[in-house]
Amino acid sequence: MVVLAHIKEQSRLSLGSYGRPRMTEELKELGLNIGHRRVGRLMRENGIRVERSKKYKVTTDSNHAFNIAPNLLNRDFRADHPNQKWAGDISYVWTREGWLYLAVILDLHSRRVIGWAVSNRMKRDLAVRALKMAVALRQPSKGCIHHTDRGSQYCSHDYQKLLRQHGFQVSMSGKGNCYDNAAVETFFKTIKAELIWRQSWPTRRAAEMAIFNYINGFYNPRRRHSALGWKSPVAFERKVA
Repeated sequence: MVVLAHIKEQSRLSLGSYGRPRMTEELKELGLNIGHRRVGRLMRENGIRVERSKKYKVTTDSNHAFNIAPNLLNRDFRADHPNQKWAGDISYVWTREGWLYLAVILDLHSRRVIGWAVSNRMKRDLAVRALKMAVALRQPSKGCIHHTDRGSQYCSHDYQKLLRQHGFQVSMSGKGNCYDNAAVETFFKTIKAELIWRQSWPTRRAAEMAIFNYINGFYNPRRRHSALGWKSPVAFERKVA
């Protein structure tokens, strides 16, 4: 069956991450006039499903003496144009060599990952490297809101100095409130469900390369988001440019 062949191919291209809604949108863009119920039935009958599992590790150290910025974002994750609101956070990947820490910066306009870095230690230079990548890529105008949690990596003098140099408005979540940075939390849940939790990682290097391929080869250019009208971050930015 032609439709089933396309479903299997799109499942492969999406790293097995597409459920019924995103799969339906993908097929429609390919010119197949098919409803979501039929897509769901074909996926169930052929064992095409999304599997999720998890490990947990605390990454926010808010027990420090650095200054805390107010929550300017206030859970408003909408942005009318690129470089209006950025958000960052740090998460983790378990490998047989130990933990690998991942820092990212997202542009909230398109949910695009514009900066990221990995390290075997959760030190402030990890967050700084992700921010420097984002600044080099986007060259934001002064006034962009930069939102993170109140972890020591983001409150450190080095990180705050870099934010001041580029004219960011600094915003931080309330203490222990993950909902204040929900957009980045959603990204981490997505990459873990669609990549990290699907296999064991023998080395940090193997995990790093897989993350690189996921962000640059799938998430930014291809992965569809319901909040973006089922477009990928790159396609959404191209549409509004």
